[in-house]
Amino acid sequence: MSVTAAQVVLDCANAEKLAGFWAGLLDRTVAPGAHQYFANLPGAEGELSLMFLAVPEGKKVKNRMHIDLTLDEDCDWEAELERILALGATQVSEHQEYGIQWVCLQDPEGNEFDLAVGHEEQETTP
Repeated sequence: MSVTAAQVVLDCANAEKLAGFWAGLLDRTVAPGAHQYFANLPGAEGELSLMFLAVPEGKKVKNRMHIDLTLDEDCDWEAELERILALGATQVSEHQEYGIQWVCLQDPEGNEFDLAVGHEEQETTP
């Protein structure tokens, strides 16, 4: 295959500041050379990088695409959610369907992302 997904790009008002939030969330380091207009969070082998680009316009509507994050099943769900909220995320809603529990969140600039953990029980609601 000749096409590879290399990174996800998030438009923002301040690239360095938003990259700092995501670096704390994902336990990554912002690449050297970051500034208010451009920042990058390199991914480990096999992981996508996150790139942050400053744009003049603000976010107006819900994202059509978002990042899904998962937790190990033995992870403390509440403690991890509290850590993410303390970093500056906002909780929008919580769901449980198809054996998966997830929380919809927004980063400090309003970009949506989900935090999910699998569960043993399976819901039958389509």
